[in-house]
Amino acid sequence: MALFTRKSTAATPTATAEAPAVDPALAALAALTGTYTIDPAHSSIGFTVRHAMVTNVRGSFGEHEGTLTLDGTDPANSSAAIDVKIASIDTGIADRDGHLVSGDFFDAEKFPLMTFRSTRAEQLGGDTYRITGDLTIKDVTRPLSIDLEFNGSATDVYGNERVGFEGSADILRSDWGLTWNAALETGGVMVSDKVKLNFDISAIKAAAPQA
Repeated sequence: MALFTRKSTAATPTATAEAPAVDPALAALAALTGTYTIDPAHSSIGFTVRHAMVTNVRGSFGEHEGTLTLDGTDPANSSAAIDVKIASIDTGIADRDGHLVSGDFFDAEKFPLMTFRSTRAEQLGGDTYRITGDLTIKDVTRPLSIDLEFNGSATDVYGNERVGFEGSADILRSDWGLTWNAALETGGVMVSDKVKLNFDISAIKAAAPQA
């Protein structure tokens, strides 16, 4: 993902006859290159959907895993892969969660995973980016673009190198075969077709292989 063009405020070093100047911003970008594992304990993948035409229901998936392969010198070579366990859905109400994993919605027993595989990344401006890929729910695969805000990089207290980003994307659940609904007596339907997917991701850089 092209997530690493945040500019450095440091002064540009002066070139010498012995060594050319190195742009610190470019050096920082190159240092981010590597493979990262999504940390589920510090990440969230969730959704928001309109209920009964008057309020929003929010939920999340407690079990997910994924990797980011980042190329700081050529972000177009970066990629992302995420797997989400459907049975881990949590909206705060057990009966509703049971309905969502049933055949009326996700049919988690037959289709246990929701997956995303990136195919393209681009910078929209500043620290805002868009990653496009294939989202698979049940037996349907369709393209999805996610707008992201790069939150930066840091080394945590355990020495792990981390990157973070958050973003969202709107989908129509019917495009992935999630069509169950119920009509309301006052008009409208119980569950909106439009769903907002929300991502808040922290990922840890893998150690460099030993020579």
